Amino acid sequence: MKISVIVPAYNASATLPPCLKSIFEQADADTEIVVVDDCSTDNTLQIARDSGTAVFQTQQQSGPAGGRNLGAEKSTGDILFFVDADVVIGPGSIGTIKRTFESDPSLAAVFGSYDEAPAQQNFLSQYKNLLHHFVHQESSSNAGTFWAGCGAIRKEVFHAVDGFDAQRYPYPSIEDIELGIRMVGKGYRIRLDKDLQGKHLKRWSVHSLLKADILHRAYPWSRLIASHGDLPKELNLKIYHRISGALAILLVLSCVLASLKPSIWTIGTALFCLLGLLVLNRNVYSFFLHKKGFLFLIAVIFWHTLYYFYSTITFGYCWIRFRLLGKNMVPSRRQGVHARHET
Repeated sequence: MKISVIVPAYNASATLPPCLKSIFEQADADTEIVVVDDCSTDNTLQIARDSGTAVFQTQQQSGPAGGRNLGAEKSTGDILFFVDADVVIGPGSIGTIKRTFESDPSLAAVFGSYDEAPAQQNFLSQYKNLLHHFVHQESSSNAGTFWAGCGAIRKEVFHAVDGFDAQRYPYPSIEDIELGIRMVGKGYRIRLDKDLQGKHLKRWSVHSLLKADILHRAYPWSRLIASHGDLPKELNLKIYHRISGALAILLVLSCVLASLKPSIWTIGTALFCLLGLLVLNRNVYSFFLHKKGFLFLIAVIFWHTLYYFYSTITFGYCWIRFRLLGKNMVPSRRQGVHARHET
């Protein structure tokens, strides 16, 4: 069984070398490594060429979805192993994927999670990446979605479902989740392997986190839910997540009212909502308390509540606009991206 490791890269000069190093360290004769440069403005393309991998470049910036589609088109492996350019895969990942598919011929795809030791040490990077790790580690192994940061798909299945939707998602978004939903809808099985992990090298800032969470995650997530009516109740769509969103809205409103006109009702409502959030999310908060300590947890509770707040606001907006008012959805046109250069 031949595995093609596909790495889409855009301005990844700082993270591509350790990413490729982790792949080369465990690649064997049956491993093909493909890097797709998405019109980077730094020296990402030259780094890829100097590494000795097969290198392709998109004709125009197309996002990771278009890059992965191009890599899949040019690859020759039976298994397409997608790895983000800012991820260092854990030891033995390629062997694990190969054994997984060989032992279960009916399995269409498998993916893992970030590990519990993020590379960047600032608070938001630790919080964001550890939360991703926790959510995946606590989810069912029988998955209803897919993750392309460290995930593999049988090539024939990938082409059978027309790959990633590069037209709808021309930037890093939920293109992998949407692909997984289509796969499951067609009867394919996806597994979440909690032992398949990679280290995320990305440094999160307030601006990058809010932009990614609201514009590239919450909005397209909510729009996808509105177009489907409902989605699998897993990962960050479990019932307690939805209740937490409502409590976060009520908490913010009651805090605003309490600051304007303090009363037993506004203060009591705020405390009730805060207690509800602590109880509903006790597992994740216990995880952060154990990993990072009490002071870190206080900051986590603030950002996690803020996350619930803006995600729920975004969901409500999309549900009203696309579900109740019947606004037209952007048509989904899955298409590949042609190569400009190849070496």
